Amino acid sequence: MEQADELFKKLKSFSEPELQLEIQKHGKIIKANKGDILVREGQYLNFLPIVIEGLLRVYQENEDREILLYYVGPEQTCMMSLSSAYFDYYSTANGIAIEPTEILVLPAHLIAEWQLKYPSWNKFIIKTFKSRYDELLTAFGNVAFKPVNVRVKEYLSAYRKNNGSSKVPISHQSLANELGTTRVVISRILKQFEQENLIRLHRGYIELKS
Repeated sequence: MEQADELFKKLKSFSEPELQLEIQKHGKIIKANKGDILVREGQYLNFLPIVIEGLLRVYQENEDREILLYYVGPEQTCMMSLSSAYFDYYSTANGIAIEPTEILVLPAHLIAEWQLKYPSWNKFIIKTFKSRYDELLTAFGNVAFKPVNVRVKEYLSAYRKNNGSSKVPISHQSLANELGTTRVVISRILKQFEQENLIRLHRGYIELKS
């Protein structure tokens, strides 16, 4: 495992020296490349992954459709993995690295034990359930109450705002996966946006015009 000082500069949530020693003793650090699948739906989980650096995408799939659940960034863990490991059952989602990612892997049997021993670990677990619950409610509300064309427009606008670029590097299929719909629906909506002079479609990216 990397030097403790460097590790806990990145994982600031775990403040007790005794907990830090236990993490060093029981934890293992792995590195994932972009596109590596870390957790598969139906997989039995006896470990808990915590992202140190990078980003994971957690999603469910059914035939040719995907639904994004949430992203897992630095100092975060996957609620689906946490639930599966905590309650000893199989994963209900997939987790994939969407960029090079460094991950701390901890044995599942320590989750409940550390909750009783270390306040900072207990706070981390509760915060994970709360934040992911809020995200899932938002995602459900978007799918249930917002038309797909509105969600496409909001996704593209959010990308421009967050990245400072009018060029969104995403395929029609990937955009469909992000929004939980089909490529056919996305292509039809984007074509309509192009006809309205809101965007211009290019190979491999979408250019926003207004």
